[in-house]
Amino acid sequence: MAERELYCDTCACLRPFEVPPCLDGHGSACPELACIRCGTALILAPALTSLRRRHGRPTRRRAA
Repeated sequence: MAERELYCDTCACLRPFEVPPCLDGHGSACPELACIRCGTALILAPALTSLRRRHGRPTRRRAA
């Protein structure tokens, strides 16, 4: 299991985190990490952004 040192909110300091056994088949690339001391879980995921642009002009609306 791979280890990396990250800030643990529960322990309130830097702690080693490890990748727990992954049942989803990610192996060492699993986005889930667990604090070795207290077991707090972290999920590391990339930020997703939408690159789609709106086409056309906004719809004109009328007041009721």
